[in-house]
Amino acid sequence: MADNIQIIERSLGASINVALSDTPVVCLLGPRQSGKSTLVQYLRPERTYLDLDDDELVRTAAADPSGFVKALPVRVTLDEIQRVPELLRSIKISVDQRREPGRFILTGSANLLFLPQASESLAGRMEVLQLHPLTESEKEGNRGCFLETLIGAGFEPEIRPAADSNQPALASRLLIGGYPVAMKRPPTRRSVWHRQYLRSIMERDIRDVARIRDSTQLLKLLEKVANQSGGLLNVSALGRDLGLDRDTISHYLDVLEKLFLIRCLPAWHRNRGKRLVKSPKTHLLDSGLAATLLELQPTDWNTRRKDFGRLLESWVIQQLAAQAGWTDPGLRFWHYRDRDRCEVDCVITRGSAVWGVEVKTSRSVNQSDSRGLARLASQAGSDFQTGTILYGGDSVIRLSDKRFFAVPVAKLWEL
Repeated sequence: MADNIQIIERSLGASINVALSDTPVVCLLGPRQSGKSTLVQYLRPERTYLDLDDDELVRTAAADPSGFVKALPVRVTLDEIQRVPELLRSIKISVDQRREPGRFILTGSANLLFLPQASESLAGRMEVLQLHPLTESEKEGNRGCFLETLIGAGFEPEIRPAADSNQPALASRLLIGGYPVAMKRPPTRRSVWHRQYLRSIMERDIRDVARIRDSTQLLKLLEKVANQSGGLLNVSALGRDLGLDRDTISHYLDVLEKLFLIRCLPAWHRNRGKRLVKSPKTHLLDSGLAATLLELQPTDWNTRRKDFGRLLESWVIQQLAAQAGWTDPGLRFWHYRDRDRCEVDCVITRGSAVWGVEVKTSRSVNQSDSRGLARLASQAGSDFQTGTILYGGDSVIRLSDKRFFAVPVAKLWEL
């Protein structure tokens, strides 16, 4: 195995096996240290496994991509393929000569979908899946059916005895995040790991996706995004704060997204054309990493509620996006905000169907909490399905608008 971490059952494993049964090249993308290497070796331990983090192996593969691929076994796993993108064309040729399902497993810590040679070379030959950091349902040993329930039969009202308070436990979940190595460490050691993780990416991985001479500005930008997580992206303001021009900020944001450090959530609009011009929201991909950059502690829950609210929003979106990988990869995620500043934290679409998810840190909900969902429902018309308010309470409650439910955030890992 790639490391000595105890195997946690990953819900995406079944989807990977299905892809291997009918597709020549299966590519598993995701952040470094999210468990990609461990998972593919666990699923296919009999395969030859080559780690392209080995510099000598990289030099050999880059010097003669065609010869390197020809010398490989029929079925092979190539880890960290973004380090030698020249191999992709040779893999295409090999697949075209012998088109069998499951021939190549590729993993990447940079998003190959941004690389033209990947989409051009392996179109129709490769299925791409994304492995996120561990979800809360995976930590609990559950399959993770919250999203399936939300877009399927929906929730039913359910009254449960009130707990003393689940907020301290929820705060701890947010601060731990989903990197398997980090979650096993005590809080102070976890922060040290997060910072060393970022340093490693800034010193090594950036060169796989961009030419950046000074990575310190990139780290400063990431810290800015962490402090504004869940806010509308304002490239000009970020540029002023960091003393960089607009084009440089846009380029740096692209790099952070390619490395799976941030997620840009586009704006939903009834008019599809306008979705392309409205401002996206930015979120850090892992809540633990964001918490380290924000220097948050569990005891800050009451005194830094605004920061925890933003962190919770990013965390919920991360849980939902991860569950989409094994529930319905065709789902798309957006945010909604109109000129009256009515907002919905997460809009989920499948074709024309629309669902809304609002996130609250409070243990109770009132009518005003569904204001954004009501506006979204009005905009979506007959395409609107249901609205969900995730909150810190204990019971599933149907609101006065029968399409809206208040659902405990704990359902994200209990279902």
